[in-house]
Amino acid sequence: MSDRPNIVLIMADQHRADVLGCAGDLTVATPHLDALAVEGVRFSRVSCQGPLCMPARASFLTERYVRDHGVYTNWAEVPSDHPTYLHAMQAAGYHTTMLGKAHLTRDDDLQVAHVDDLAPHLHARGFTEVIETGDKFTTGIASRYTDHLRDRGLLARYERHIADRSYHGEGERGTNATKRVPMWDATPTPLPLSDYIDTWHGDAAVRWIETRTSAQPFLLFVGFPGPHDPWDAPAEAVERHGPVHPTPPRSTVRPSLDHLGAYGRLVRGMLQMSDTDTMTDEAIAGMRRAYFANVSVIDDAVGRIVAALGDRGILDDTWVVYTSDHGEMAGDHGLMSKCLLYEPAVRVPLIVRPPGGCAPRVVDDLIEHLDVPATIRAVAGAPGPPDSAGRSLLGYFAGDDPEPRRVAISENWGFASFETDDHRLVIDEDARTPCQLFDHAVDPAEDDNLVGEPGSAALLEHLMDTWARPFLTIPPQRPHPSPFA
Repeated sequence: MSDRPNIVLIMADQHRADVLGCAGDLTVATPHLDALAVEGVRFSRVSCQGPLCMPARASFLTERYVRDHGVYTNWAEVPSDHPTYLHAMQAAGYHTTMLGKAHLTRDDDLQVAHVDDLAPHLHARGFTEVIETGDKFTTGIASRYTDHLRDRGLLARYERHIADRSYHGEGERGTNATKRVPMWDATPTPLPLSDYIDTWHGDAAVRWIETRTSAQPFLLFVGFPGPHDPWDAPAEAVERHGPVHPTPPRSTVRPSLDHLGAYGRLVRGMLQMSDTDTMTDEAIAGMRRAYFANVSVIDDAVGRIVAALGDRGILDDTWVVYTSDHGEMAGDHGLMSKCLLYEPAVRVPLIVRPPGGCAPRVVDDLIEHLDVPATIRAVAGAPGPPDSAGRSLLGYFAGDDPEPRRVAISENWGFASFETDDHRLVIDEDARTPCQLFDHAVDPAEDDNLVGEPGSAALLEHLMDTWARPFLTIPPQRPHPSPFA
């Protein structure tokens, strides 16, 4: 292996950590990701820094907490001149390529005809080469994916499918509109599997690997738009990969609004998206079947990417990293989507295969997602951006395990979660008050909020004093007011 190996960083969107065969779910088909885990390290307790696309991705980009970079909703972005791990990789001599979904910029209001015209925004953030597409439901701006559909005579069919659902969410490209179908709708796309958006992204990554001729070391970021909603895996994929009886949610106990303070407004809003009259057990199972099928489509693409590296003779000189920006509730607590600070939304998968592979290992230490770009820099010998909070994970591969983190922090909409080995504390950052407390030893599903319980006062004070108050000595950045204040 050279002293400057290649890195292929694969980031799915909204892939929860437990929907993997190697994580113990025997109903989902992920043979290629499982194979990476057999030849690498799977980190089982990784927390994203924000269970929403742009906060999570901004923290990954800058190696800083949401508190520090200020992208605490999908309404803001990291300044284009802010130092990133990608700038460090470029300084270390790497060619950095963005292929797929980035979701690092608020570019939905920009008047351009094609996503390619937006490449300067990502060049400024440290990507040398940009092949950006967008979300699963992008119709407002053309992309190379919609170019493909147009050339195949499929674009009108795709646009009609999207228009029927008005899937133009907050902070995404295109027009903002209310979704016409419930969050658990699992109507398959009318597109064939061979032209499905995540299939296309896998094929595009394979083409990039097959046609690259430069000897310069590279970082290839492959951003899959799925398995983010809509849950529209092609019927062929659902029949082939979707389990007839997918693993059910761990808990269907809906959150109580007691003792939540301002956080209750966010919880109530997410509950309103999950109407109990129509979000039946059958509806949740249908959603999960389509979601699991979409994960399997991405798994197939990962297999093709790894095979392409092998065919080019560079797999033994390439680190392969698989992760996601955040998780998905998928019916847990009677909820869909993300945003709330429960484990299914905060926890993300992380599998790292070093060049040549290694003995399989599962690391159960607390890991923060911003440790991943810090590890990528360590592979390249690149220095960190200023004020990086990331810590390299390379010691886990060298027999020199780093000191475990004692807390993992995630933030969204002005609220924060502090996860320790035994507890999760959720607080209102602005009021600096506790909202939820879960004891994972007796309540791993996070059903029973201990805030307000007389016997929990001392523990709450200990956790607030040990983690929350010191963290908030640096005031959170708020580029716009919180709607939940």
